[in-house]
Amino acid sequence: MKEKKKIIRNTEKPLQKYRFAVHALFLLLCIWIGVEFYLFINSLNSSGEIYFNRPAGVEGFLPISALMSVYYFFMTGEIHPVHPAGFFIFAAIVTVSFVFSKSFCSWFCPIGFISETIGDFGEKMMKKIFRRKIKLPHFIDYPLRSLKYVLLGFFVYAIFFAMSASAVKMFLDSSYNKAADLKMFYFFAHISRFSLIVIGSLFVLSIFIRNFWCRYLCPYGALLGLISFFSPLKIKRNPVSCIDCGLCAKACPSLIRVDKVTTVISDECSMCLNCVDVCPVKDTLDVKTGFGSRKISKKTVAVGVVVIYIVITSAAMITGNWNNKVSRKEYIILNKNIEKLGHPTSTSEIDRMNKLSGSKR
Repeated sequence: MKEKKKIIRNTEKPLQKYRFAVHALFLLLCIWIGVEFYLFINSLNSSGEIYFNRPAGVEGFLPISALMSVYYFFMTGEIHPVHPAGFFIFAAIVTVSFVFSKSFCSWFCPIGFISETIGDFGEKMMKKIFRRKIKLPHFIDYPLRSLKYVLLGFFVYAIFFAMSASAVKMFLDSSYNKAADLKMFYFFAHISRFSLIVIGSLFVLSIFIRNFWCRYLCPYGALLGLISFFSPLKIKRNPVSCIDCGLCAKACPSLIRVDKVTTVISDECSMCLNCVDVCPVKDTLDVKTGFGSRKISKKTVAVGVVVIYIVITSAAMITGNWNNKVSRKEYIILNKNIEKLGHPTSTSEIDRMNKLSGSKR
């Protein structure tokens, strides 16, 4: 006769309301940055003396420029002065996701918050209509998940292999890069019908297939997923005390079979801690160190995620590496000529940059 397990009920309070609060506040911060940037653009177009300062946080929405700045930093040891905040925001995102396993996606990312909200709505709707969640079969899910790695590979190749350090510097110094935030604003301000159809399609798909963009297409998520494999902290399950209720797997928004593994090792795990929160048995599902198996409390994870991000971005402000070195006068000129600024990273242009920089490949 099989011996009955002694169950000690888990009395720890769920962390999800705090995660939701952090996520929502970061989204509001991004919206406020957008408002400030809108006022800044309007002041550039105004003939009067009213002038609004450019919010440096807008550089967080320029990941390609940030990635180039990282490459430039490793090659030269210098932080490029055009989008320095983007460099530090990128560093904060990577560090947070290294320590706490892709946690940026579930704690800060504004697209992740919107995607999660749409996913919650979609799951409730699907349960009412079909009595269950919609889950793509593996033979479709796995190939689709590879798409974000294809996109990441393209950007990595284009920056780290197709361009020399000197060519990257020439791009970072270019008027196009200086005006990248302006061009991003005008893209959304005068968005095309095709772009609206694409965004609308992603929205609809995210209702029926949870986290469609994040799971299948986001190259940023692909990068953080790869980095998370090296994270010293993992979610671990104790098979001895586990009662095989399956609640952890049902709660996982990334569809990870938490109930079937002892250590969650997945590029899709975003350390949202949903699985840990719903586990009904004490000391059965916890965040632990990879080697010593030391338990890390959920509060430590929450505080650590926020503190690391704030410390790194604050370091940029304290050291004078937050605001860029582009003058107001230059921004006015760039804004007036925004339509004439073409992308300088075509193959022929990269070759020209490499030749001008004297690079021999």
